[in-house]
Amino acid sequence: MYKISKYIKDYFRAYMNPSFGSIKPALKVLEEKGFIESRKSLSEGGKQYGYYTITQAGREELKKQILMPISKNPVQFFANANIKISCASFLDRKEVADLLFDIKSMAMEHKFQAENILNDDYTPNTFYGKVVLDNTIKQYDNFIEFIESLEKENGKN
Repeated sequence: MYKISKYIKDYFRAYMNPSFGSIKPALKVLEEKGFIESRKSLSEGGKQYGYYTITQAGREELKKQILMPISKNPVQFFANANIKISCASFLDRKEVADLLFDIKSMAMEHKFQAENILNDDYTPNTFYGKVVLDNTIKQYDNFIEFIESLEKENGKN
């Protein structure tokens, strides 16, 4: 359990940080659904260890989850997009291209909505609201540029 927790923290801490107590129930659900298999063994000191491996059904489910449409909720967008991109190595080149296209399209849509709110004379925006919207637009610009660099890299492979 410790190694799984460490792996998640090492690779995904910027996007998620599940508590140690939430990992075991999640593993149980994944095993019940046939997405992982576990085996137990004893160390020389007599301590019981659990080992988990992903099944073919688990790989297919992971791929399905990665390829699900990205959240339309701007609050969840960056976290969801980053997690999906982090898992893109489970996909083939065409699937990565489709994923990146979908993420970039949604980023452009969110950016467009933020620009419309910022430029709408009839929407009451405070100074701080305008500053936040302006920063949000810049974040989307940077993220779109990042996605385009990934698209170019994916095209090379």
